[in-house]
Amino acid sequence: MKSILIKDTTKEERIALIKEWLPVEDGLEDCEIDLWDMYNDYINGQREVSEINASFQANYYTE
Repeated sequence: MKSILIKDTTKEERIALIKEWLPVEDGLEDCEIDLWDMYNDYINGQREVSEINASFQANYYTE
């Protein structure tokens, strides 16, 4: 598996990775999560995916 670290990828490769991660039917239509916005720092080489994922916190509610 190829490294996805910023130092090992170009911006174009990082964009392609995000596209790969989006499911065909992502099921996020009713959700406020925008994966492009969420991973923008990664695309621009500012934060690694692991840092973004670690800082992401979702609150789940059940009825």
